[in-house]
Amino acid sequence: MSEIKTIGVFTSGGDSPGMNACIRAVVRTGIYHKLRVMGIYRGYEGMIDGDIEEMKSSSVSDIIHHGGTILQSARSQRFRTPEGRATAAENLRQAGIEGVVAIGGDGTITGAKVFSAEHKIPFVACPGTIDNDLFGTDYTIGYDTALNTAVYAVDKIRDTAASHNRLFLIEVMGRDAGFIALNAGIAGGAEAVLIPETPTDVSGLIATLKQGWDRKKSSSIIVVAEGDEAGGAFKVAQEIRRQFSHYDTRVTVLGHIQRGGSPTCMDRVQASELGNAAVRALLNGEYSVLLGKLDGKISKTPFEKAIKEHNDINMNLVELVKVLSI
Repeated sequence: MSEIKTIGVFTSGGDSPGMNACIRAVVRTGIYHKLRVMGIYRGYEGMIDGDIEEMKSSSVSDIIHHGGTILQSARSQRFRTPEGRATAAENLRQAGIEGVVAIGGDGTITGAKVFSAEHKIPFVACPGTIDNDLFGTDYTIGYDTALNTAVYAVDKIRDTAASHNRLFLIEVMGRDAGFIALNAGIAGGAEAVLIPETPTDVSGLIATLKQGWDRKKSSSIIVVAEGDEAGGAFKVAQEIRRQFSHYDTRVTVLGHIQRGGSPTCMDRVQASELGNAAVRALLNGEYSVLLGKLDGKISKTPFEKAIKEHNDINMNLVELVKVLSI
């Protein structure tokens, strides 16, 4: 164990359910190991402003079941500048912080990598993002909750679609990754799923819908990731209406509803494990690593690798959508 006496913890980028559970684990693990734990508010922006307070065990009472993040989050243009990072480093030193746990996505990790290299302050990271797109962990904190939120919405929309013989295109989050769309589509019985990782064949989609129409299907659901190359649910719906005008086509964009809400058991447990492991990594001198879980075991992936590589979509699941849509 190192001689670190004070650590900091912050959340950055988009919020995700389970971030509070991770903060709680970092704070209480730190206190268990006789450390001072400082909460850094509003991510890198708060770091530059010196918005830092000591956290006690009571600071994280009654938060494990809440979505969002009690430390708040923000995106910081100032942190992209050397001057902004220098100010942040000075504020961390003034607070006595000798190691930092960052909770966030690839942008957060990229910032931590650059900052740590410039100012020699140890960082480790926990994967807090609903997109599940970070390399080095099977599931990111918040993904399971967001996925279940999407499935819950698909189920409800299907009731309406069946009642009115409608086609619904449901757009879910996923600017660069289709994990939510693909798995929500399978779980929700979608006729098609459109994701950034695979080319979108609109003509093939029309053919699939026509087959369903000829079989007198009472409704159809298409799940679209926001980052799909076809341009999102509204553009796809426009093309469908042009070629398939006799179908009553509607669009629902789930948007930020996927980010909020009480985290699932899986997200709470994983966030707690990773927060605990992050503190232990700092104490063991294991820096610049992303803490994750692979095959049920805690993993440590160097920042460089976590940023450069990405989790691949399971192409068997892509094929499964086609098989089950007949």
